[in-house]
Amino acid sequence: MIDSRKNFHTELKDLENEMLKMGSVVRESISQSIEALMNKDLELADQVIEDDDIIDDYELDIEEKCTRLIALQQPVAIDLRKIIVISKLVTDLERIGDNASNIAHRVKDIGDQPLIKEMQDLPGMRDIVVQQLRESLEAFVDMDIEKAKEIALRDKEVNRLDKQISSELLNVMEKDSSTIEQGASLMFISRFLERIGDHSTNICERTVYMKTGEWTELE
Repeated sequence: MIDSRKNFHTELKDLENEMLKMGSVVRESISQSIEALMNKDLELADQVIEDDDIIDDYELDIEEKCTRLIALQQPVAIDLRKIIVISKLVTDLERIGDNASNIAHRVKDIGDQPLIKEMQDLPGMRDIVVQQLRESLEAFVDMDIEKAKEIALRDKEVNRLDKQISSELLNVMEKDSSTIEQGASLMFISRFLERIGDHSTNICERTVYMKTGEWTELE
């Protein structure tokens, strides 16, 4: 019985580590998608799109391991919640990966055109959401509720930047109709980053649920 419990916690730790590896790939995709935009690097954009398949494979593999662990070990209480939360959390990571891929597709739409305005706020947004994601996963592993709540609050800055970028782009588009197509793509890129921030907030909410057993909306 003791060996069985030891094996269970080893498998659970392996599951956590696999999730963190997935998170690392996802963070890299977010960073590279904006790097591709700023450097007009269409090959890098293609790489981000291709890497989405790797992220999808991680999700399927981790979900399968979660299901098997529940079936074979029949965990209860916080252990059961942890496995359930991991299975939900990897869905958030997969959707973040989708958003990074969507950014890359918009980068390819823009191609090598000069940007209609300086877009330094987009790398700024990128940096915030990448840090949000990294720290939200750390808070989950540490079961640190206070850290999770603090991370979720940062999403307000991401939302502010998204609104600011959209407003600035609309002003440019209103003055020059030839900028509308690219302006729309840039607005979508900003919105995809905003959605990534939302998913990191979801991870923080799942961390609170895992520790307390109660669902709490953060922000």
